[in-house]
Amino acid sequence: MENDKTIDVLNSLITINNDRIEGYETASEATDEQDLKTLFARFISTSQKCKQELVGEVQKLGGDVAKGTKTSGKFFRAWMDVKAALTGRDRKAILNSCEYGEDQAQDTYEDVLENDLEDLKVSYRKMISDQKSLLNADHHHVKDLRDALVNA
Repeated sequence: MENDKTIDVLNSLITINNDRIEGYETASEATDEQDLKTLFARFISTSQKCKQELVGEVQKLGGDVAKGTKTSGKFFRAWMDVKAALTGRDRKAILNSCEYGEDQAQDTYEDVLENDLEDLKVSYRKMISDQKSLLNADHHHVKDLRDALVNA
């Protein structure tokens, strides 16, 4: 197992958490709905916790920690959709965009757990699996809120 590959894998997860943090900060600033602000703050906290764990491991391995967010691809476009939805203050559109962003985070974690296991020791696999579960709970919360609007 090479440290460089492990560092790259962990940094990809740091980046997706940076994306979530930035996306939910943007969403929180743009909405007036207090329940969504509270929810987004909780999601930010979840990603900050995940990121902190990942950063600690990258540093232990002697690697450089990823900075910033992805500036291309589906995830970035999803957060642009959040901005557009918030401009219109459409709760369903906001939640749809958030769910899409959550799907991207889940896909990133799933990809790591399916394709990068040989580059991860058992303790990293457990940490990543636990983080995926935390993010999955957030995903389900967003989906439930969105579905409640459809059924209302």
